[in-house]
Amino acid sequence: MKFMKHGLSRIVPNIVVGVWLTMGLLIVQPVLAEEKAPASAEPESASESNAVSAPLVKGGLPADDPTAAVWNSAPQAKFPMSPQVHWPNRILDATVKDLSVRALHDGTNVAILLEYADPTEDADDAAAIEFMVGDKKAHFAHGQPMLQVEGGPVNIWFWRNKDAKGVDMNAMGFGTLKTQEHQDVKAKGAYSNGTWKVVFTRPLETGHLEEDTQIPMGGFINIAFAVWDGKKDVSGAVKEKGSQKAVSSWWNFRAEAPPNYTGYYYAAIAVGLALGFQFVLIRNLKKGNRA
Repeated sequence: MKFMKHGLSRIVPNIVVGVWLTMGLLIVQPVLAEEKAPASAEPESASESNAVSAPLVKGGLPADDPTAAVWNSAPQAKFPMSPQVHWPNRILDATVKDLSVRALHDGTNVAILLEYADPTEDADDAAAIEFMVGDKKAHFAHGQPMLQVEGGPVNIWFWRNKDAKGVDMNAMGFGTLKTQEHQDVKAKGAYSNGTWKVVFTRPLETGHLEEDTQIPMGGFINIAFAVWDGKKDVSGAVKEKGSQKAVSSWWNFRAEAPPNYTGYYYAAIAVGLALGFQFVLIRNLKKGNRA
């Protein structure tokens, strides 16, 4: 009997240790897997090449500095641009062939940086970002009505070099573009060595649900881009203006959610309970050995 008691006093603690280690691993492994996976299901069309990811950063955003070093910490996405050939007035060739996009957010505001090559700096150089408003599907061309797509609404953030500011707009098809009465968007551009860098900034959420796209953390929304080369030709006419522009189709945008440490708390509680159980069991075994 005494041998059995001493044997149990050695074996049971080892069993308990194995149990709580296993419990810890079973809890921590899903947590680690959760960290690697996105907070919400990623759409089939989203990937590193066609989705803009905006990490959460601490401190202020580089809202007024398109050349700030912090932009290098944001992942870069690159998108092809094509001349707008579907609706009058068409353009058969566009200056900008592609553009790079980076984004950051601080939990309150979002900043989106567009970068693209343009041989000359001109007063009418311009760029825009477009979003769908609400859950209603819309065409990337100003929400233009199509055979299988009802028109708009879309929210457009516009910047032009000579205006040196951002403009918050809405449209439900070509010819319906209008400037909002309220203005939540800010923008600033910087030109250097044949490259434009333009940063747009706006709160993630506004109080204008019918006009502004709302940007949830951890979810995907649609985003599109447009760029105008404001160079003038020999007659003095601007090369690209209005519907004459370089455009992209819809892509994906995601403001990353804050990390979720809830699983770690549960793991710590489970390990603490296992240790407490082990302590009580060993104490009872020692009392039994002395009996």
